[in-house]
Order: sequence, then structure tokens, then C-alpha cells
Amino acid sequence: MSRKLFTFKGGVHPPEHKAESNSQPVHAAPLPEKLVIPLRQHIGNPAKPVVSVGDHVKKGQMIGEADGYISTAVHASSSGIVTAIDLQPVPHISGLPDLCVTIDTDGRDEWIEHAPLDYQAMEPAELRMRLRDLGLAGLGGAVFPSAVKLDPGAAHHCPTLIINGGECEPWITCDDVLMRTHADDILQGVAIMRHLLGSTEILIGIEDNKPEAIAAMRAAAAKMDFAVEVVTVPARYPGGGAKQMIQVLTGKEVPSGKLSTDIGIQVFNVGTAHALARAVHHGEPLISRLVTVTGHVQQPQNVEVLIGTPMHTLITLAGERDGTTGVLMGGPMMGFAVSNLEIPITKTTAGVLFLTRDEVDSQEYGPCIRCGFCLRACPMGLEPNNIGIYVEAGRGAETAQFGLVDDCFECGSCAYVCPSKRPLVQFIRLARIRIREAEKKKEKRK
Repeated sequence: MSRKLFTFKGGVHPPEHKAESNSQPVHAAPLPEKLVIPLRQHIGNPAKPVVSVGDHVKKGQMIGEADGYISTAVHASSSGIVTAIDLQPVPHISGLPDLCVTIDTDGRDEWIEHAPLDYQAMEPAELRMRLRDLGLAGLGGAVFPSAVKLDPGAAHHCPTLIINGGECEPWITCDDVLMRTHADDILQGVAIMRHLLGSTEILIGIEDNKPEAIAAMRAAAAKMDFAVEVVTVPARYPGGGAKQMIQVLTGKEVPSGKLSTDIGIQVFNVGTAHALARAVHHGEPLISRLVTVTGHVQQPQNVEVLIGTPMHTLITLAGERDGTTGVLMGGPMMGFAVSNLEIPITKTTAGVLFLTRDEVDSQEYGPCIRCGFCLRACPMGLEPNNIGIYVEAGRGAETAQFGLVDDCFECGSCAYVCPSKRPLVQFIRLARIRIREAEKKKEKRK
């Protein structure tokens, strides 16, 4: 009997552009001469450097230790000499630099000693700390430290575990290809998650435009000694969002301002499950990830890339084409433009999208015409139109009343449907800055 599926509010159907990259074999990106590894690649406190300029480091060696509970470690992606610990350009919507460790690689790619973890013999708290020290963080977008998400808290168990294989962002196919090629490893990671969370219901949600991934994951799930349900869900953006996947699979809504664990559900991306399996069964820290390189390139493909690799390395690998006028880190809905191709690939980088002049929409936007399209498209039931109007009027600090702080995840559905081409996501980001500024001023007055 097939599982009853539910739906979520809003959503859109942008062109998928998946076929350009998902049928090509996976390649490893070449070892760059220089790696620039940010110490902030996760939500929470950035890692603290534990190396010095001039140190020789090996592949997998910790170069930044976790700083507090909501933090995780950072590691050298290859062997070489630390040549700088300073502010460098990083892939961030703000465009601001951040503290990074620069390594001039020696070409030997020499590993530290590493070994599997006997996770079933370890205390859960000890295992989570080992995972923190191995740099595990969510690879689905939020980049939340995995050790924290794998703590069931006072309840000592989380009834439902959802593995998210939705990957609804247009052009991006790294999760699709990962499921096709490493389904067994992903399920091994799921087993570890189940062990730590005590989950009794395991669901894997995959959009119906990924038939090869669905078949591979079902074959892998059939080998497990516990029940795993691989569920095909309708392809609709942003159905790969955690809250949307929860709603489609279970019919439950995560209350505003709450976490999914408050309703007994935890969600992980398939890439996180794969990285967890590599960490536990091979002792490997998170030093590389699969990245989709696509768009206006000669050979769109998915590439296994060392963290810290400069973006221009991927252009060379995929083949530059004349007419490229824009580069997005991520996809067209939630990605952001970058102009410096020296910026590094990080744990957050699912894709790099190269655009032509025709695809870079520089058209001036018009006023809000009160059509209501953005309200109907918003999956969280917010009011993007009013947020934009308030920001334009210099009243961005007052937009907290529209729920964007707790509920908006900047999916871009509102901007996609706007006939006036209003930059609603940019308005929302600016509103959040204004809200934070107002909160800081309030704190200073106390």
C-alpha cells in the first residue's frame, strides 16, 4: 500500500534543466596548487585555527577546532604548507571576506592516519563529539553541525527520521547523482542516524523526476535490517525544503518559530548521510563534496571537489565558453552572483551555474501592482509584497510583523512569479539586516 501524500502551500514549476549534468560520469577535480579553507562553513561559531603559518599539514588534519556546542571542525583537504591565516574572499551573499587558512599543496596528497569508528560500542555523546571533530555539517543548504542535529535531547529518541533527496533547485543534480552512485553508503549513514536518534520510522523522499535515484535507493534500502520507505513525491519547487518535505510525507506542519524535532521529526540531506558513513566507516573528515558544474559550459557535470578549491578550477574542468557573463554559486532560485572566481568551494557549495547575457536578467523592476502572485507562490504563507514595500519606504525594521525572521527561507518563489520583476529576495535580506540592527540598538539601550 502506497503512502498517502499531502501538499504544501504555494510553490512554482521553474524549468528543471537537470538533464544537462545528471547523465555524465562523476569526475574528481584536479588538486589545485592552493587551497583556501574558510573557518566558517557552518551555522554557529566559526572554527578556531589550531595551526600556524609555516606548519606542514596532512590531508584530513584538523586545522580549525569547534568553538562551542553549535560549531564543527575544519580540516586540511590535502597536504602542504600553511602560508596564511587571514581574511580572504569567501562565497557569501554579503560579499564580505572571512578568516581562512591558506595551504600551498605539495602534490603528495598525503593522509593523516585514520581508522573507522566502532560506533555501536561508543556512548552516543562520545560519538557525536567525534563527528563534530570530523567536521560533519549538513550538506543540504543550512549547513547545521550534524553532531547537534543527531542529539535527540531529553526525549532520548526522535520517532521519525526523514532523508531528503528532493533536490528541487533547477540545474543542480549532485544529490541525484550521489543517490545513483552511492546509495549503499547513504543507507549506511542512515543506519548511524537511526542508531543515535532512536527513530522507528525512516522515510526517504525523492522527487519523481529522479527515477534512477529512486530505483538505486530502493535497492539499497532492501538490503537493510530495518524498515526504510523510499517515497516518490511530486516535483514542485521548493518541495526539497525541509518543512515542505515533512508536510508532503507526513501531513504535519512545523509551527512557526519551532524546530522539526518539536513534532518528533528530524531531517537530513542525502549528502549528509553519505558524509556520515564516510566519517564513521572510514574515519574520513568532511574535506570534499559533490558539486554540479553546469549552465554555459562545454561539459556540464558533477565533480568531486576538495573543500578550498578555487572556483576557476571548475571552469577549466568543465570547459569555458564564449559569452559567459554571470556566475551563480548555487542555482537560479536560491543561489547568488559571484564576481571573484578565486573564491573557494566550501561545504555549502552544491553547484556552480554559468550564465549567458540573455540569462542574466538586468531589467529594471517596477512598482508592486498588488497582483497577489507572490502571496500565492510563497510556501510559508507570508506577504513578500508588503515586505518589499516597507523596505522601499525605509521601514525595513518593521517587517518582523510579516514573519520573515522565523519562517522565510529565501526560496525565491515570490521573485520568480512577480510580473514587475521586483527583487523580493533582496528586499527580504535587507529587511533582515534592518531588523537585526534595530534589535542591537534596543539591546544597547538596556
